[in-house]
Amino acid sequence: MPYMYGSWVLLILILISSLPVIAVYIWFRLAKYQLSLVRFLFALLAGAAAFFPALILQGLLSFSMPSGKAALFYHFFVRIAFTEEISRLLMLFIFFLISGLVKPAESSGRPLSYNTVKRGTAIGLVAGLGFALLESAVFGASDTGVLLIRAVTAAPLHGACGSRIGAAAVLFRTNPIQAVFRILTATAIHGVYDLMVVLPGFPAIAAVLVAISALVSTILIIKGGWVTDENEPSADYTWSGESTSLEHQPGLKSEGSPLDKAGENQ
Repeated sequence: MPYMYGSWVLLILILISSLPVIAVYIWFRLAKYQLSLVRFLFALLAGAAAFFPALILQGLLSFSMPSGKAALFYHFFVRIAFTEEISRLLMLFIFFLISGLVKPAESSGRPLSYNTVKRGTAIGLVAGLGFALLESAVFGASDTGVLLIRAVTAAPLHGACGSRIGAAAVLFRTNPIQAVFRILTATAIHGVYDLMVVLPGFPAIAAVLVAISALVSTILIIKGGWVTDENEPSADYTWSGESTSLEHQPGLKSEGSPLDKAGENQ
């Protein structure tokens, strides 16, 4: 009976931790962002899959250092934050290559369109929530008391960091400096959050505010709109990397990857 009770509690808490995912999907649908349910779910899966290479990297980088500031920096910013963001970048690279978002167009020297970077940011947000969902389930399996807290803190953190990694993934071919900057920014936000959680003297609310403020900035970036500016080059790249003018007409989709075609009827 205690086992059954614990299982139900874990299930309920996991459902609660899924609320940010549901909220983001409803937001995307209401805002009419061109993101099918199939693509959304695959992005969520890609983010969750990043948990496993991160776990392997953290195991490989697990070695003792003399206590001090250098050890703290290494543990929180390198062994935890950097490995998780790099693993997320790897999974998003694979996802974008399959879906065609980073497929180079004929004019590969031209910058990526505003819409493409927006989509990378949005998909990275979803991937981050997928990572947080699996990570929370793993932690919650050993201690259900932490799951509700993680639903409030880990989801905004990983969503915000994932959005920056998503943008970095699509920018890597055309603007590697911007891509590296976004990776470092995500790592810094992640590391500061983790450091604030465990260091004595920092109120827990400080870490929550870091995660929430980073997520709010992500939301504002995405809400900026998936439309081109009048000063942007006339030819844009679609999800598949092809030049099109249909991309920015309301209610129209470009013909793109198999993921888009699979989700047309969603």
